[in-house]
Amino acid sequence: MAFDFTVTPRVADWRDRIAAFIAGTVVPREQEAFAGGVTDELRRELQRAAREAGVWAPQAPAELGGGGFRFDETAVLLEEAGTSLLGPLALNCAAPDEGNLHLLDMVATADQRERYLKPLVAGEVRSCFAMTEPPPGAGSDPAALRTTARRSGDGWVLSGEKHLITGAEGAAFSIVMARDSESGGASMFLVDADNPGFVVGEHARTIDRTTVGGHCRVTLADAVLPADAVLGEPGRGFAHAQVRLAPARLTHCMRWLGAARRAHEIAVERAVEREVFGAPLADQGMAQQLIADNEIDLAAARAMMWHTAWQLAQGSRGTEESSRTKVFVSEAVSRIVDRAVQLAGGMGTSEELVIGRIYADIRAFRIYDGASEVHRMSIAKRVARRTRERLNP
Repeated sequence: MAFDFTVTPRVADWRDRIAAFIAGTVVPREQEAFAGGVTDELRRELQRAAREAGVWAPQAPAELGGGGFRFDETAVLLEEAGTSLLGPLALNCAAPDEGNLHLLDMVATADQRERYLKPLVAGEVRSCFAMTEPPPGAGSDPAALRTTARRSGDGWVLSGEKHLITGAEGAAFSIVMARDSESGGASMFLVDADNPGFVVGEHARTIDRTTVGGHCRVTLADAVLPADAVLGEPGRGFAHAQVRLAPARLTHCMRWLGAARRAHEIAVERAVEREVFGAPLADQGMAQQLIADNEIDLAAARAMMWHTAWQLAQGSRGTEESSRTKVFVSEAVSRIVDRAVQLAGGMGTSEELVIGRIYADIRAFRIYDGASEVHRMSIAKRVARRTRERLNP
């Protein structure tokens, strides 16, 4: 039984080049983005620079112009990209496009790949994933899905309300989850943004502010779709969504671990340089505890993430493993950034020092892609079921 955490020369080369690109090209644009918002113009500028630097879309298939790395290798690279909140956007490995890209690669037909996947990998367009609905619709409980898809001739008509749809403003298309009239189950549909029945409404005023296209209300106002708008098989929407969900949970972990590491490093640098009560802050006992606990959480989160990413790379569905990892990493990175704020003092709350912006943006990670409580419920049910089967064979 061997445990090999060796990073291959190609992964190490990309990691180092991503680190240099983030430091030299992306970080200098952060304050502009914090002050004026993250625009599509800024996205396009950073993405052009990423292509020129040879660090484009490390997670995407090589035949489509991406890096072609295995999923476990991607863990190293997306963590590095995440050291700036703008890094994943620049490298075209940010949510929701990264998850949609993976889903389309696994499920789309040849025509759908040509029409939607190729321009998405190339960075020519953005996309969104529309499942979450206002209460009492789908959220933590996908089975509460209320958006409907009914047959109309050879095609479909979608009706319903979605909200908190990340990146909807300015997206070229959306993957929409709806309950279809034929199977009674959920189906996924590819809906072009210029469809008259796809109406993007107001942005929610959330505490995070570094997402292009906001978090929007979307109305499916009797959107008429052709038969080939179905992504995957009708009635198998939830099953197909699992193709997206487990890897997407992990890529969120990768990116946010990078952001938490950055916050920690900024805070430690400040603690080393700042003198309080006649000695460097980093020499004070309570500050040392914050630093040490962050180092422990960073190491534990990375080890758990790498192990689960390796399982997915080996072909495992990784449902339970990704749930465990998502809960632990989302809560660990929250602790790390919170300690970094405390260690940096008043300036730790500021966007100027970056830590404050990371603190605000990272909070929602414990909610999206399954709230911690929902994952804990799922994990506990699986453990109880296995125990019953063992006790009552």
